[in-house]
Amino acid sequence: MTGNTRNAIQPGMRVWIVLKEDQRSGKLTEGIVKDILTRSPTHPHGIKVRLESGQVGRVKKIAG
Repeated sequence: MTGNTRNAIQPGMRVWIVLKEDQRSGKLTEGIVKDILTRSPTHPHGIKVRLESGQVGRVKKIAG
């Protein structure tokens, strides 16, 4: 499942995000969603979230 729609993502979910510095390489980082930062219902590059680790990036995949 991709992370382009806001209503598919909830705090506490395990997701794979791409960090700003990893956008060129496409390297994914796994973590648990703490906050959803994107206000719009969809975003073509993924919904921006903050993980419990404090890292911020766009959701590429929802684990599970």
